[in-house]
Amino acid sequence: MKDVVQRMIDWTEDHLFEGFSLLEMSGKMGYSPYYCSFKFHQITGISLKRYMALRRIYLSSIALRDTEERILDIALNHGYSTQESYTRAFKEIFGVSPNSYRQKPMPLQSYVKLAIRTEEMYIMDISKKLRIEDLQYGLKEQFDTSILNILNGEDMFKKFKEQQLMGASDYAPFNEAMCVHETTFPIFEDTFNEMRAQGHKVALHDYEAITLAPLKNTLFSKKYDCIVLWFGEDMFCQMNLLTMLAYLEQINYEGVIYYYAVQEQTYDVNETILPLGIYQALYKAVLIEKRMPNEKVMPVMYQGIKLYLELQKEANDITKYIDAHKQMVTEELVRNLLKVFPQYGLGDTQYIEIINKISR
Repeated sequence: MKDVVQRMIDWTEDHLFEGFSLLEMSGKMGYSPYYCSFKFHQITGISLKRYMALRRIYLSSIALRDTEERILDIALNHGYSTQESYTRAFKEIFGVSPNSYRQKPMPLQSYVKLAIRTEEMYIMDISKKLRIEDLQYGLKEQFDTSILNILNGEDMFKKFKEQQLMGASDYAPFNEAMCVHETTFPIFEDTFNEMRAQGHKVALHDYEAITLAPLKNTLFSKKYDCIVLWFGEDMFCQMNLLTMLAYLEQINYEGVIYYYAVQEQTYDVNETILPLGIYQALYKAVLIEKRMPNEKVMPVMYQGIKLYLELQKEANDITKYIDAHKQMVTEELVRNLLKVFPQYGLGDTQYIEIINKISR
């Protein structure tokens, strides 16, 4: 059935901006409209209507950023009947209006075409590596060696180290998963460390060795004029990024902070300067109080926050998918979850915890 769903995806992509007809598509697939709709949702974890909406709005953001087309024309060319309906949809997903995004493009979460059939392996092409090296060279010209790169997690740290992308700069991993388990404030003080260690079911000294030591051995070893935060677009990375920014506020860091938004499958990178001032309040609102913040944030973090708050609900997209696939063995179910929900960025450990919680 995965082959059929991939054909549905291919057909949908070919007719994304036209007057879409589920009846016509189902006729091409050889199944009823209901069956096509049901199977699409069952296998991809998202409704066909939602998939189309996300793809249209994401592709429209590229047009906003890279062309001078009128916003009305972009709206019409991407399947919206009016500029007003387009603006509402754009703001609902990205947290900013199309006009605001055009005036100041900032990182947002990519909604790429789904690939159900294949287990694709992504290898960094030379253009992406050169792009990262160019960014690093520009920073070195400006700040010399007074640069600290903080990368989201050990996996990214190892990949970048293997590719020798950091040059002579100092760098450290941020080994946490702030999107799971409870937290508190201040960050990295005794109560915080004890709570996070308990949540991860590790001894306090192990938590401090894995999470704190790599940061403190670099961050406080000398004064850095520039810190570069390398974090992905998904919810997992965004909650880690939010925590790191709140912590830099907490210690009154006074240098320049760059956010390098990494598309971890393709290694595309977007550079953004992030001024401090709002992130402790954001951290408390989102990760402690579990609510949408009042402060305006960049689109990719807005998307991450919405996904994080969705995950707090007992019935969410992930738990519904698990419930609908109870017949699968855990290993197969985890593989599917990793593929179906890349926007959450959860790993196998987090998915196994969710599966076990549902099974109790």
